Amino acid sequence: MKILMVNKFLYPNGGSETYIFKLGEQLQIMGHRIQYFGMEHEGRIVGNHVESYTSDMDFHGGGIGKLLYPFKIIYSVEARKKIRLVLEDFKPDVVHLNNINFQLTPSVIYEIRAYEKRRRKRVRIVYTAHDYQWVCPNHMMRVPATGEICFACRGGDYKQCSKNRCIHNSRVKSLIGAMEAKYYAKRKTYGMVDVIVCPSEFMKKQLDTDPLLADKTVMMHNFISTGIHEGESEIPQNGKDYVVYFGRFSEEKGTATLLKACRALPEIPFVFAGTGPLESLVNDVPNVENRGFLQGEALRELIARARFSVYPSEWYENCPFSVMESQLYGTPVLASDLGGAPELVQAGRTGDLFRGGDAQELTEHIRALWEDPALCREYSENCKNIKFDTIREYCDKIIKNVYTRT
Repeated sequence: MKILMVNKFLYPNGGSETYIFKLGEQLQIMGHRIQYFGMEHEGRIVGNHVESYTSDMDFHGGGIGKLLYPFKIIYSVEARKKIRLVLEDFKPDVVHLNNINFQLTPSVIYEIRAYEKRRRKRVRIVYTAHDYQWVCPNHMMRVPATGEICFACRGGDYKQCSKNRCIHNSRVKSLIGAMEAKYYAKRKTYGMVDVIVCPSEFMKKQLDTDPLLADKTVMMHNFISTGIHEGESEIPQNGKDYVVYFGRFSEEKGTATLLKACRALPEIPFVFAGTGPLESLVNDVPNVENRGFLQGEALRELIARARFSVYPSEWYENCPFSVMESQLYGTPVLASDLGGAPELVQAGRTGDLFRGGDAQELTEHIRALWEDPALCREYSENCKNIKFDTIREYCDKIIKNVYTRT
């Protein structure tokens, strides 16, 4: 089978990139042919045979070319032309879309269907929903200025996006985002895809509110890699003398709320691993040790040796890898009750849940877990019985239930 992976970034940038690289790698191992389409970038690590990519769009940079962005992010003529070259050369059986809005735009969907008619070749279009973009213009269902959870646009009332300045707290950017959402909703563009992979039941529920998408959604929790390679030994889980948070230091991740809890619990040592806009606040709390950005063995060891981890996100993340990763290494998770995280944590067995954004409730839960190491050990043992799909198992399912589903 020939599969074209489409994503705006073709370099390591976040969770969706980890997803497409791992998925593509495993599918190749299984004998399938994989190519990639997205933006050109100096850090690009995958590509296609004809070396056809769109120009790099940096929304945070300057230059006269940025004046054209309002037109390009709604409908990209360039993206249609560039993906056309790849389609004609590669002739894929499946085009697997990921993050395409703004930089690539859904214009690529029209080109795939045009290619299908031109060549009289059936092409299955699959979309993995890494966020809520197709029902919420700012993709998070959260008003950045206030931190308020919001469902206003879910029914198609996109003017709320510009009213609340939901995209980068900018009236202009939010207006453009609302226009983009309205344009594709009116044209019923997203109904042109065949299958939508939702990494959580919560995500599926949100997309199912759009009748155009409801009969196309399939829930599949993300795969998880053990991170343990041949010849490596399991990390001994001694220590257990700190609470760990790993991830981005930002408002939507709940970092500020967690720091309030840390200050209220000066007797408990916390270790943070990551970077982000709130890093200076992290560094100001006496009982928080900031290890900075970690990956690989260093991160795995930090997680495995913690008494428990905290996942305080304040937006509706769908299937957070960090929650799965923590439990995989036998470390219980105290997670917010928002989005897909509650589907991964068995409250009272592998961890606990608290009301997202509630600093007092978070503080009480941290104190209770810290003061009951026996309960943490019990949760840790229960984590060993959790079954997550390996990348091979996930690929078997996606081929059977998504790529070749009748």
